[in-house]
Amino acid sequence: MSNLLKKKVINLFYIILLGAITSYSLPPYNYFIINFITFSLFFIIIFNKKKRISNNKSFFQYGWCFGFGYFVSNLYWIAISLTFDQSFKFFIPVAIILLPAFLAIFYGLVTYLFAVLYSKNVVSSFFIFSILFGTIEFIRGSILTGFPWNLISFSFSNSTYFIQILSIIGTYSFNLICISLFTAPALFFLKKSRNEIVVCFFFIFISAGFLIFGNIKSNNFNSLESVKNSYKIKAISPNISLDRFYSKQDELKIINELIELSAPTKIGATIYLWPEGIIPDSYLRDMSVYKKLFLSSFGEDDLIIMGLNSIEKKNDKNLFFNSMAIFNNKLDLIINYNKVKLVPFGEFTPFENILNLIGFKTVTNNYQSFSSGETRIPLNIKNSKIDLNLLPLICYEIIYSGKLSEDNNFDYIINISEDGWFGNSIGPKQHFSHNIFRSIESGKYIIRSANNGISAIINPIGIVEQEVEFGLRGYVELSESKQVKSTLFMQYGNKIFLLLILIYIFLIFSFNKLKHE
Repeated sequence: MSNLLKKKVINLFYIILLGAITSYSLPPYNYFIINFITFSLFFIIIFNKKKRISNNKSFFQYGWCFGFGYFVSNLYWIAISLTFDQSFKFFIPVAIILLPAFLAIFYGLVTYLFAVLYSKNVVSSFFIFSILFGTIEFIRGSILTGFPWNLISFSFSNSTYFIQILSIIGTYSFNLICISLFTAPALFFLKKSRNEIVVCFFFIFISAGFLIFGNIKSNNFNSLESVKNSYKIKAISPNISLDRFYSKQDELKIINELIELSAPTKIGATIYLWPEGIIPDSYLRDMSVYKKLFLSSFGEDDLIIMGLNSIEKKNDKNLFFNSMAIFNNKLDLIINYNKVKLVPFGEFTPFENILNLIGFKTVTNNYQSFSSGETRIPLNIKNSKIDLNLLPLICYEIIYSGKLSEDNNFDYIINISEDGWFGNSIGPKQHFSHNIFRSIESGKYIIRSANNGISAIINPIGIVEQEVEFGLRGYVELSESKQVKSTLFMQYGNKIFLLLILIYIFLIFSFNKLKHE
């Protein structure tokens, strides 16, 4: 191997290592200080290489290597979902290697386009890098159903004051600013004029502004009086084994276990929230067989929300849905919601007709792919003591930032999940952090029921008020809440991100003009 080739391999391995180290900035570690080093070094590398290399195509590999190191080290847990069924073990290398390799293509596009749009002006190149990275991340979260997992902004998921700005600008705008913030130290090392120093201090001031805003917003929320509700919402965390999906379980035993953990009192009105897919062998239409059990266990003003599968016939074809259903104590169906955003390969198989020929099936069921629900709107539930609009989000749906619903008239977000597919890994913790971001963006309480995961009550400023920790059984209960106005982000969604992109473009042209003058 020639010295030139050895040097190139070492450089690429170094970039992969930078991406892998960056993973430790994410939940559950949240060592966000790492990003100031890794992002700055990465930017310095590609900026300096562009000064020496004219072949733009070669720059794709730098971004791809960074992305591969990043995703292979923080998405390894996806392979755990393939260990429950022997027929899936063949695909474990695909999940461990090919999925990160595919996602790394997005980061490869960042560095390739950076090389194409490169400016010798350090500040302009800095903003070009930031805008490309932020925009490609937005595309990653939207294209092919989207996978907005582990955006770099989640490094701050434990920094409650700092992330209150989400209520105004949302996750993608915040992610763009985070990329700029983490890359800003590179300007000190590449500086050619005072402009680089000005930009560095500009982002320091922005960070200080975020902290001040977050402190004021948190103090305002804490000063509000809590209002006692005429009902309780109790989210159950049963920690029932995933064996129920693969071996014939005593379903009646599971239901009795859920009822026992729910501890119904028949006094007042309580909404019981059970996790996603908790009853795997019965469809929604079959639940009436347990009518007497529910009637004897729950009070007349109680409601039970649970995740289970449903089946509908359309054009002589059976369609299967991952559903959330709301029942009264007589097991009369009040309303149900069919999941809109499905997990690729987990709940539906892309190109199913072709892949079925080689025996491929979805991870979470043994029949055809789930069908997607048509729309997501708040579910109105009403009886003598309850009158609420609840926005349903099933598992994976919590990870999407933007318009949660065309109708923003809802009181709470309810999220049900099954995180057992990812074992005792960082996956369930990463999943939970999305709930914190959605609560701040929406300015709403989130009530989350997760089997083999984290169940919690999260208030509108992202504080976890109650929690059943991962691996434990129990419940959380909301009996009072504070009234918060709708957030700016809820009104305008990701239009704010597009506005920020325009501001960045304006800055690029402005600094280019300053250079020529």
